Amino acid sequence: MELIKKNIHMNRQKGNAVSQITLDDDFIIPDAMEDVSQVLLDNGEIQIESTRAQGDKVLIRGKLLFRVLYRKAGGGLQALGGEAPFDEVINVPDLEERDYIQSLWVLEDLNASMINSRKLSIKAVVTLEVRVESLSDAEAAVDIETDEAKTEVLKRNIDVAAIAVRRKDTYRIKETIQISGNKPNVESILWTDMRLRGVSCRPMDGAVHIDGELMVFLIYAAEGEHTPVQWIEESVPFSGEVELSESTEDMIPAVGVRILHRGIEIKPDYDGEMREFDLDAVLDLDIKLYREENIELLSDLYATDRELVLDTTEACFDKLLTRNICKCKVNEQLKLQKPERILQICHSNGTVKLDEAEAGEDGLHIEGVLEVSLLYLTDDDTEPVGASTEVIPFHFVAEADGINPESVWQLNMGVDQMTAVMLGGDSVEVKAVISADLLVLQPIREQVVAGVRAEPLDMKKLQEMPGIVGYVVQPGDSLWKIARRFHTTVDNVKEINGLTGDETAVGEKLVLIKEV
Repeated sequence: MELIKKNIHMNRQKGNAVSQITLDDDFIIPDAMEDVSQVLLDNGEIQIESTRAQGDKVLIRGKLLFRVLYRKAGGGLQALGGEAPFDEVINVPDLEERDYIQSLWVLEDLNASMINSRKLSIKAVVTLEVRVESLSDAEAAVDIETDEAKTEVLKRNIDVAAIAVRRKDTYRIKETIQISGNKPNVESILWTDMRLRGVSCRPMDGAVHIDGELMVFLIYAAEGEHTPVQWIEESVPFSGEVELSESTEDMIPAVGVRILHRGIEIKPDYDGEMREFDLDAVLDLDIKLYREENIELLSDLYATDRELVLDTTEACFDKLLTRNICKCKVNEQLKLQKPERILQICHSNGTVKLDEAEAGEDGLHIEGVLEVSLLYLTDDDTEPVGASTEVIPFHFVAEADGINPESVWQLNMGVDQMTAVMLGGDSVEVKAVISADLLVLQPIREQVVAGVRAEPLDMKKLQEMPGIVGYVVQPGDSLWKIARRFHTTVDNVKEINGLTGDETAVGEKLVLIKEV
C-alpha cells in the first residue's frame, strides 16, 4: 500500500521590511556651466545597483540620479545632472538563502534649492521596501496504490492557484521622434521626462505580450541666438513579446513594470539638420504567472478486512480570490499661488503615491495622493517659464469579494490618462484616471493525508457490532460516514436500500448489513 502524492508549487510571501532614508548633499556647479539664478524643475529616480542577503539582513546599494533645470543668471535655461550614492542595511527576520528578494523604492520627496549661485542643495526622502518571497511545495496525497480490493477511498476537490513562472526580464523600446516642421532645429537637450501609460501584460503560449504608451516630454535649446526655448510632447505606443517558454495563454499574470533606463539623443535627419531624437528606454519586468488547478485530494480511506491508521497534517494552498483592473477618476481644480500670471500649461504629469491599502468588507480600500507637476508659460519676459507641484488626495475601493486581512494581494498602480487645463487667472483643472491592477490570493488550510499504515482488525470490537441495523439518517451524516461507522461499504448501502445517488436525506431510514 503506497500513497500517491502531488507537489503543488506555491509562492509564499514571507514578509515585508521597510526603511526610510534621507539623502542630503551639496553639489558644486561645474566651471563650464553658468551661474544659477533660480531652480525651475527637478526630478530624480533611484537606481538599485545590488541587493545582497547577509544572514537575516539585506544590504541595498544604489544611488539617487537627479536632474535640475535652472534659470541662468544671464537669462535662458540650463540643466544639471548628478548622483548621490547610498548603502542601507534592512533587517529581515527568518531570511533564508533560497528566498526571492525584491527591492522596491519610492522617492517620497526631492528638493533642489540654491545655496548660492555656484552651489545647490539636494535633499531627498527615499522609502526602500524589501519583499521576501519563497517558492515552496505543498505536498498532498491524491490517491492510494493498493492490491487490496476491500479498501474504500474518499476524495475531495479543491481549486488552487499554483505559481507557474517567477522571472525577471526586460523589454526595450527604441524609437525615433521627429520635430514638426514649424519648430526650429535642436542645439541641445535641456530636459527630458518619460512616463508609462496604460501598460498591460498578457500571457501567450511561449511568451508574454506587453503593450502601452511611453509619454515623452523634452525641452530643448534651439539654434539661433534669440530663438526661445522649445518643447516637444509625444506619445510613443509600443507592443511586443518577451519570450518565456513556460508561459501559456491560460495563465494568470501579475507583472510589475517600471522604467529601468531612459535615454534620448539628438541626431541629424536625412538633410543633415538636427531635427530628430533617438529614444532608448528599457523596461524592468517582474513576472509572476499563476495557473489555476483543480486538485483531487485523498480525504479519507478505510478497509473492511483490516484497520487503516491515517497520519494527517495541515497544508496551506493559495486560492485565486479575484483578478481585477480598477479605475479611479480624479477631477480637481487647483489654485496656483504664483506671483506671475500664467498664460499656458506646457506640460503636466502625475505620479501615484500609495499611502495605504486595507481589506474591508466591500473590497480593498486604497488611499494615496496624485502628485501633479505642471510646467507653464508666464507673462514675465524675464522669467517666461515656471513650474509648480501640487498634490491631490484620492480614495477608492477596488472590488474584491471575500477579501480579508489574511488575504495576500499584489497591487500595481499607475496613471492611464491625465490633462491639465487653465480655467483663467491662477486656476487649473486637473483630470486624471488612476488604474489599479489587483490580484488577490486567499490562503486556505486543508487537512491532508501524509501517511497510512495497516493493522489487524479488532475482532472483539467487530464481533460486538450487530450484523444488521436499522438506522435513521441524522444531521451531518453522509453515506460515507454511515458505511464507515457500521463496517460496510457505500456500494453495499446503496444496493441494499435501492439508492441511486450518493446523497441521503435527514430522517431517511436505512438497512445496514455488516460486511465480514
